[in-house]
Amino acid sequence: MRINKTLRVALTGLLVAGLVFTFAGCGKKQEQEGALQVRGSDTMLQISTSWAEAFMTANPKIQIAVTGGGSGTGIAAMINGTIDIANASRKIKDKEIEDAKANGVEPLEHVVAKDGISIVVNPANPVRDLTMEQIKDIYTGVVTNWKDVGGPDNDITLCARDNSSGTYGFFQKHVLMKEDYSPKALNLQSNSAIVEEVAQNEFAIGYIGLGYLVDAGEKVAAVAVDGVSPNNESVASGEYKIARGLQMYTNGEPEGLPKAFLDFIMSEEGQKIVSDEGFVPLN
Repeated sequence: MRINKTLRVALTGLLVAGLVFTFAGCGKKQEQEGALQVRGSDTMLQISTSWAEAFMTANPKIQIAVTGGGSGTGIAAMINGTIDIANASRKIKDKEIEDAKANGVEPLEHVVAKDGISIVVNPANPVRDLTMEQIKDIYTGVVTNWKDVGGPDNDITLCARDNSSGTYGFFQKHVLMKEDYSPKALNLQSNSAIVEEVAQNEFAIGYIGLGYLVDAGEKVAAVAVDGVSPNNESVASGEYKIARGLQMYTNGEPEGLPKAFLDFIMSEEGQKIVSDEGFVPLN
């Protein structure tokens, strides 16, 4: 049974102590104590929490704390040396790489899963298919009424993420083609906040990570993009256009506990969790 994501967030701060893991190719267990701090992308908060829970269950003496705050927040914390792993739903920026190197940090990218960004509307809204151009026009403020894209004669309520979010930046770059969001857009702090706003507003539109679409259930309706619905298969095949990799960043090649955790994430069990959470595994 899948645990509700809101409950899982409440459990994120659970900490235990120590680690037992098997070194690849070594054939015997060795014990190491320590704690691990993971911070960043809110899109990745749930899946990272699931990875941490599974890893701590298998290694009941390990400390792993997973927190959100946005991709930019996680990368900044890695640059400042206050965390071990940064979660990012976007690629690290050139300026962030420069800042990292100036601080003696060498960011190393680890792609750990794939994600599609789902466009969602209220179930009462009849619109179920939009083109990329229509989505761009809606979010840049060129189109402001649903009737212009086949919907009812009502103003569109725009729901977007806050600008510290990697999803906000990815959407702006790849869907809005680097144009500015409409000043009328509501900037919300999480995928869940967008789901709730769209669920209660018949004329709202929003975007959320593919994994959150599963948990949203009938609260929102997914919109096909150029005739292609967002799902694991269309993202994996590349047919669905609004898709991306999910990254973790470390300071150089990981060793010890960070390496053990990343190895688990890339394992068959770790990638099964990716699928269970509604995202797209690498394999």
